[in-house]
Amino acid sequence: MNYVLALFLPPLSILLLGRIILSLVVFVIWVPAIIFSGGLTHPMFIVLAWILIYQDHADRRGRP
Repeated sequence: MNYVLALFLPPLSILLLGRIILSLVVFVIWVPAIIFSGGLTHPMFIVLAWILIYQDHADRRGRP
C-alpha cells in the first residue's frame, strides 16, 4: 500500500517510513517543483520513495 501512496504523495509515504527530516526536506522541494514545473519532476520523487520503501523492506527481511 505504501507503494501506491508514493505515487500520489511521496513525502507522506516517506514520513510513514519514519524518516521525518527527509520527509520534510522532500516536501519543501516537492511542492514548488510541482507548481513551477507542472509535475515534470514528480517521477523523481516517486522513485526516491520507492527506493526508500524497498530498502526498509530489505532491512526487515535481513533481521533475524
